[in-house]
Amino acid sequence: MKLIIAIIKPFKLDPVREALSDIGVQGLTVTEVKGYGRQKGHTEVYRGAEYTVNMVPKLKLEIVVTDDLAPRVVETISAAAATGSIGDGKIFTLDVGRAVRIRTGETNETAL
Repeated sequence: MKLIIAIIKPFKLDPVREALSDIGVQGLTVTEVKGYGRQKGHTEVYRGAEYTVNMVPKLKLEIVVTDDLAPRVVETISAAAATGSIGDGKIFTLDVGRAVRIRTGETNETAL
């Protein structure tokens, strides 16, 4: 099993969610996060005053899938979240040792 963590722009959530649903992903966790990468924030104008935003709002998606589905999930997120501009985000893939569905006690792939 793989844990896929994706950091994306907030307005890309619906296209990513729909694309993941189309390939058979049954669930994901979404968290609102703030951070920065190479872009180191950005400048905004509010009531005529310019100011710098150091921490950019993003969404963090966490998805656990079987090993065989993981590459397709990464490709799907990359395609659906891309805008072609700076700050599109990152995707990380990690190994998952064990999963347990609390309600039934099912483990690993059957718990997904």
